[in-house]
Amino acid sequence: MPITRTRKKELVASYVDILNESDGFVVVHTQGLSVAQVQGLRNVLREHSGLYLVAKNTLMRKALEEAKWIVPEDLLVGPVAIIFGGDNMPGVSKALLKHIEDEAFEEKMTVTGGIMSGDVLDAQQVEAVSQLPTLDELRAQLAGLMVSPAQGVVNVLNQATAGVVNVLQAYLDKNEQGAGVSE
Repeated sequence: MPITRTRKKELVASYVDILNESDGFVVVHTQGLSVAQVQGLRNVLREHSGLYLVAKNTLMRKALEEAKWIVPEDLLVGPVAIIFGGDNMPGVSKALLKHIEDEAFEEKMTVTGGIMSGDVLDAQQVEAVSQLPTLDELRAQLAGLMVSPAQGVVNVLNQATAGVVNVLQAYLDKNEQGAGVSE
C-alpha cells in the first residue's frame, strides 16, 4: 500500500525534527538483518543517545533539504539505515562499529559514510570520528581540568599551614625545654 501524501509530509517533518536535534548521522547499507538483530542494535545505540532509522531515501533527501543539511546523493542509494548521533556522534559511531564487529555483521552491514557538523564523511572518516572522545569522556576530562588547579591550591595551602604549625610546635617545644631547664 503506497504512503499517502499527508503521511509523507508527517514523516519528512519528523525526520527534520530528528536532524535538528542531531549533530550528525551515519549511513549504513543493510541486508539480511532479522528483526531481533535490528532491535538489539537499536538498544545499543539508544544507550549512547543514538537512533536507528530506516527511511525512504527520497523522503530523507527532502528532510535534509528542508533542514538545510547537505544532501549526500551517493550515500542515500539502495537499502540503507540511518544512525543519528544525537549530541554524541563519536559515542554513537563507536557503539555502532563495535556492535557490527561484536555481532559479526560485516556481511550484513556496511558503513558507507555520513555527515557530521555539515561535512560529508566517507567510511574511513566515520571510523576516525569513532576514535574521538565521547561526550561523557569530554565531560570527565573537563571536570579533571577544572579540579586540577583547585587541588593545587589546596596542596599549597596545606603545605603552608603545615609549615606554620611546624614552626609553632618547634617554638612551643623550645619554650618547654627552656622552662624545664630553669626550674
